[in-house]
Amino acid sequence: MVADAKNSNISKLEILDLPGGAWTFELAAKFCYGMNFEITASNVADLRCAAEFLEMTEDYSEENLIARTETYLNEVRNLGILNRCVNAITVNAVKEQLVSGLSRLDCDSGPVAFKGECLDWWVEDLSGLRIDFYHRVVSAMGRTGVRSDSIVASLIHYAQASLKGIGKQQIWNPARTNTGAMENGQRVIVETLASLLPTEKTSSIPLNFLFGMLRMAIMVDATLACRLELERRISFGLEMVSLDDLLIPSIQACDSLFDVDTIHRILVHFLQRIEEEENGDCGYESEGLASPSHGTMLKVGQLVDAYLAEIAPDPYLSLQKFVAMIEILPDYARVIDDGLYRAVDIYLKAHPMLPEHECKKLCKYVDCQKLSQEACNHAAQNDRLPVQMAVRVLHCEQLRLKNALSGSSGDGFFSQKISSGVPSAAMSPRDNYASLRRENRELKLEISRMRVRLSELEKEQVFMKQGMIEKSGNGKTFLTSLSRGIGRIGIFHGPVGGKQQKSGRKSRASEGKTGRSRRYSVS
Repeated sequence: MVADAKNSNISKLEILDLPGGAWTFELAAKFCYGMNFEITASNVADLRCAAEFLEMTEDYSEENLIARTETYLNEVRNLGILNRCVNAITVNAVKEQLVSGLSRLDCDSGPVAFKGECLDWWVEDLSGLRIDFYHRVVSAMGRTGVRSDSIVASLIHYAQASLKGIGKQQIWNPARTNTGAMENGQRVIVETLASLLPTEKTSSIPLNFLFGMLRMAIMVDATLACRLELERRISFGLEMVSLDDLLIPSIQACDSLFDVDTIHRILVHFLQRIEEEENGDCGYESEGLASPSHGTMLKVGQLVDAYLAEIAPDPYLSLQKFVAMIEILPDYARVIDDGLYRAVDIYLKAHPMLPEHECKKLCKYVDCQKLSQEACNHAAQNDRLPVQMAVRVLHCEQLRLKNALSGSSGDGFFSQKISSGVPSAAMSPRDNYASLRRENRELKLEISRMRVRLSELEKEQVFMKQGMIEKSGNGKTFLTSLSRGIGRIGIFHGPVGGKQQKSGRKSRASEGKTGRSRRYSVS
């Protein structure tokens, strides 16, 4: 207080609201000067509160007054005051939970504004406790049967009250100055709150809170076990998260703008969860067309493609990390590859100096047979793509057009899968079951593709009618009219016709020009 005073000649200080008053302050002063006095049951409570008020912690001196008074409370006199306080709070919370059962039903059926007033009384009160005391109280509540949703509400409130000092600028600034005792304290808070999360599967923890805790854990450099636990919990609801939740900034110097490694680990946890759910099924009913795991996988596939497109413009994102995010999902997670193609195209545009062989390696992950007509039309005129991929795209378009004109529905993949679905006598029952599950999953994926293809065939039928009507008098063939109709549909925000954009690779400029004329002749 003297150091912070504006007047350097100050001779009098006034300490307001000191617990225990002047008598307790005199004991604290004697402790500072090494004068002997006895800690008794009558003065230990005042001394403990005064020591907290005067910040007499271990940061300033070992075995300071806070530690000495706590030692007396826990060991010397064995009064168990802290345990009694913890038990009293827990018992009162349980009683309140039983008594307020009917009123909680009224809260659930009432307006939103009224629901906010129905929070348990202790949720806000516990936010004033130190983290070690808070841990003892909440742990005791969990053991005595306090509702998990009430505990989650308390955890959220405590996190908002104790971690609000971490600013957004510290996320983007690797050279942040938030170090020392403050950061250590924040690390302890994050790790403790993560350990207090309810373990019941029925407990509902908001995903935005889990992502917020994960960001905090990364910022304060929490233990790996803490971060992995948060990532595992997020994976249980990954299909319900938004794209913004996945955009976690990276705090490592000389790294990509976003923390791609964390999202990759979340996906690993998610795939392990899907595998456990599928292995837990003992029958075939769960493998129907409405399988929850399959629908979940498709949602996550769309989310990952959107994430790839979002991080692709990052000039510091390595090809290795980008490819790892593509490879992590199985093939059946994508019915069509339009989203993946868009992400690859954005990455190639943002990395014009990528070598030719790496461009070919990246484009191999896009299945041309799973591209829509709009995407194929865009890819056929995309100078950023290797020539080999453009040829594959045009070949697939030729086959698709031929099948459309001949009335064929595809390449017979569906019938081949049905004929190959007979279990082999040389295989064990476990292997037979695994093989049937895998083939059944592929059949579901093919059915989804056929639905998409059916929609495209309906569009082609409309183009056919328009082409036959407009055919006479202009000397144009039906195929040219159909190609122009497809060219008008562009969802990739790129030039599908007209003036060519400047290619990012000068070495392929001449090759791109000749390639375009050759592509038009094929289509």
